[in-house]
Amino acid sequence: MQTQKKISLILFVMLGIFFMISTGCKKKTDPVPEPVTVKDIDGNVYHLVTINSQVWMVENLKTTKYRNGDAIPAVTIDSLWNKQAATSTGAYCNYNINGASIAVYGHLYNWYAVNDPRGLAPAGWHIASKTEWEALTTFLGGDTLAGGKLKETGTLNWLSPNTGATNSTGFTAVPGGFRIYSGKSEMFGAFGVWWTSTPADDFSALNCGMFNDNAGALISANRKANGCSIRCIRD
Repeated sequence: MQTQKKISLILFVMLGIFFMISTGCKKKTDPVPEPVTVKDIDGNVYHLVTINSQVWMVENLKTTKYRNGDAIPAVTIDSLWNKQAATSTGAYCNYNINGASIAVYGHLYNWYAVNDPRGLAPAGWHIASKTEWEALTTFLGGDTLAGGKLKETGTLNWLSPNTGATNSTGFTAVPGGFRIYSGKSEMFGAFGVWWTSTPADDFSALNCGMFNDNAGALISANRKANGCSIRCIRD
């Protein structure tokens, strides 16, 4: 009887050792790293930055196609810019039709492109709403301070004095100006303005604007026919 107890104890200990060895030898699964870039349907690459719990693109949108592959009309003639809006049709352009500005400033889009059901942002992304922009500016100290923490530093792209710019968030906001409904371009280098997905009324939608002469990031209404920059936020 005593011998059987010893054998049972030895077997129990051996099984325990075997279990510990086998479980300890299992290969641990490494966590999947977060992506640091995303591409749009044209293949343009955007870097990402996390601010609080939000993940934003670091560059302005450059796509020339909707998410389903349909082309967004490129309107270069001033007199035709407002006609696109008259039919609630999306369109894009470049400031003063200057193709050289695309790499830094992206395209300017009317709000009808933002609101098109075919989708302007890449899959898994969307155009930030008023609420999402407000969450960003509130986290950064409010609308009188947030712009400084979002703007690219220096005067390479911003006109002097680029007040309060620290880019402490890595958001790297650049001043692409805007195209008014008549087709004329305005305030390049002095003003950056980004559409939200939120309409204000039948003729206007909300945007977030930053200036070279103050540290603010202010949400206001703009005509849907105007051309503004776009930043996307992850779903």
